[in-house]
Amino acid sequence: MLCISHSSAFLNKIKHGTFRTSVIISNTDVQELWFTQRLDHFNGADGRLWKQRYFINDTMYKTGGPVFLMIGGEGPANPAWMQYGTWLAYAQKLGALCVMLEHRFYGKSHPTEDLSTTNLVYLSSKQALADLAHFRTVLAEKMGLTRSKWVAFGGSYPGSLATWFRLKYPHLVHAAIASSAPLHAVLNFPEYLEVVERSLAIHSPECPLLVKNASDTLVDMLKDSKNYDKISKDFRLCETLQIQSDMDLAYFLEVLAGNFMDVVQYNDDNREFEGVRGTNITIKVLCGLMSDTSLGTPYDRYASVVHLMLNTFAQKCLDVSYDTYRREMSNSSWDGPASGGGRQWVYQTCAEFGFYQSTDSPNQPFTGFPLQYHLQQCSDVYGSSFSAASVADAVLQTNENYGGYDITSSRIVFPNGSIDPWHMLGITKDINDDLPAIFIKGTAHCANMYPARPEDLPQLTYARDHVFLLLQKWLML
Repeated sequence: MLCISHSSAFLNKIKHGTFRTSVIISNTDVQELWFTQRLDHFNGADGRLWKQRYFINDTMYKTGGPVFLMIGGEGPANPAWMQYGTWLAYAQKLGALCVMLEHRFYGKSHPTEDLSTTNLVYLSSKQALADLAHFRTVLAEKMGLTRSKWVAFGGSYPGSLATWFRLKYPHLVHAAIASSAPLHAVLNFPEYLEVVERSLAIHSPECPLLVKNASDTLVDMLKDSKNYDKISKDFRLCETLQIQSDMDLAYFLEVLAGNFMDVVQYNDDNREFEGVRGTNITIKVLCGLMSDTSLGTPYDRYASVVHLMLNTFAQKCLDVSYDTYRREMSNSSWDGPASGGGRQWVYQTCAEFGFYQSTDSPNQPFTGFPLQYHLQQCSDVYGSSFSAASVADAVLQTNENYGGYDITSSRIVFPNGSIDPWHMLGITKDINDDLPAIFIKGTAHCANMYPARPEDLPQLTYARDHVFLLLQKWLML
């Protein structure tokens, strides 16, 4: 499962192998299964069908037990989740059947012949929820599970889907565990970087100040093209820096800031089983580099962070060309460089959610990638039909459809981590006894979903236990 990435620039890392699309677990391949879905659930005259990938783990199932449905998100469904993760610990105790359904248009679930903008109109949270509803209905009939209680699990965007599945299809899903779920769509999300600053400052008050110093120094240097050769060498760029537009400048600055955004979002999460690299790079590591005077000025230390990331991800150089990014994101082939999820997810932000992590707040250390930069990508990549007005309207429609923060439902729990910037768009206080929030201080994105380990914070252990007790109570109803 792929939790929401912080930015479109980071999603471009998919092509560099940041996320693996297949994992070998316990020397055994997890069996891929396929389910027939309608392309358009909301048009009865459209009979087109396609195959959606799913996985099943029935090793813990006891007759009469519940069914746990892990919802896939904005990347390939990772079969590692069929043998690892907190949900399996719950399944072991409760005798649950575990199922994971891959999200349409991600991984191997290809509803259309390509990823053209014309075809991406069938990529939406509404269609994904209808996929879940149809899958749950047919699988229950096929496997004799119509009387079983189904529980939806999801983290990040799939956490949102878990909430909305319970909200929109309460007759099909009994309860939902919605971890780190952004439920309030918003066009401009500058609060993301505000949380990044606060999370860095928790480790060291001087850390975000040093990052700001470095960022400001770089921005000043970029005003004179005579500095481009030095900057290119310092940051190990693949080509000599060329700034010919505001988009070129913003993309470069966002890529550099993205190193900090990504590390904060996933700080100290136990993700190694997913095959993800760089899990040992934490806020402590980055702030340690930024405070190391032996590396030179804060600007030099900022460059050292890039070197660390390049070495960790086995990359020789850093590609900061917006033109290359735009061209790769515009490739609509299933074999294209952004087909791992980048092209699809950014489309969803343009068509449904916004979520643009801009530098429009003064209360954060970065500069140079305002809201307009993100909005311009929508039209640059998907065509002129996308405008600032159309994206803003799409965000309003999303909140109108799902309710944003105002969830009227029952038996949904909302775990969130204080370090994770996405908690700003989630539920962090109880709505009522049947819609509780679990706010976990000191943890990051989806932390409660990952396998437990001895060094976990006590409040994280408590959060996992709290979710289990809620499951026990709700399944007895």
